[in-house]
Amino acid sequence: QVQLVESGGGLVQAGGSLRLSCAASERTFSTYVMGWFRQAPGKEREFVAGISSSGTKTNYADSVKGRFTISRDNAKKTVYLQINSLKAEDTAVYYCAADAHFKTVVSAGVSAYDYWGQGTQVTVSS
Repeated sequence: QVQLVESGGGLVQAGGSLRLSCAASERTFSTYVMGWFRQAPGKEREFVAGISSSGTKTNYADSVKGRFTISRDNAKKTVYLQINSLKAEDTAVYYCAADAHFKTVVSAGVSAYDYWGQGTQVTVSS
């Protein structure tokens, strides 16, 4: 079982930046595909970004491509989401997720992920 602990959310001015972190306590973290999802009020959870176990392959939603960057540090058992040029529509609860099935495909599907963090709120002010 993997426990995911997120940090870095908060209030950010439109156009600003922040970095979300997700720390894992599971020893086999380095074998997991990791992803970030978000859910805005009244909307379904949507894929934001994903990264392969080695960190060499990434996948981004079209809505965030060029603004968001996912990365990981397997030695620290941590995955990051750098968010730049924040927009109002980025306001959501952001969730870290782990795919623990030795995948090579960085899936954008909610059902592909086995473990989820508690979520961290990102609010973009105007």
